Amino acid sequence: MTTIKPETIHTGRLTLLPLQVEHAEEMAAVLSDPGLHTFIGGTPATAQGLRTRYERLVAGSPDPTVSWCNWVIRLRDTDRLTGTVQATVTADDHGRVAEIAWVVGTAWQRRRIATEATQGLITWLGTQAVQTVIAHIHPDHQASAAVATEAGLTPTDQWHDGEIRWQLTIG
Repeated sequence: MTTIKPETIHTGRLTLLPLQVEHAEEMAAVLSDPGLHTFIGGTPATAQGLRTRYERLVAGSPDPTVSWCNWVIRLRDTDRLTGTVQATVTADDHGRVAEIAWVVGTAWQRRRIATEATQGLITWLGTQAVQTVIAHIHPDHQASAAVATEAGLTPTDQWHDGEIRWQLTIG
């Protein structure tokens, strides 16, 4: 499998920018609400913690058969970062599979930013010959379930680490 590199993605209101280490400081503020960790665990990272994490992500997967694609979400009318989307792309017997995730800072929630960003990401993944999109969502996380539904994913009967596997076939 050829490695996939994230590219800038434009949607109606958003620009998904390929992740850079320099985004860490602004993203630390965006992701500072402990409530964002209710379903995923952990605590908000410091700017230095994000910088270290982003250095690893930007360097890419050490496995040449896995592509790590990460973006920050910029709301164009305010020129502010509001969250992230990501896709880990692998291949199986049926083609390329992308496991996706999203998070939008508390101050920007309930504006359909996560939905728009996720839809833009899925459209882009389709141009990269991805056939299957997967997300794992906690059964009580209604907001993420709504984003997944609007993006075309449907829940399956499969569970992974206490989360429901959602899936969409696009290719």
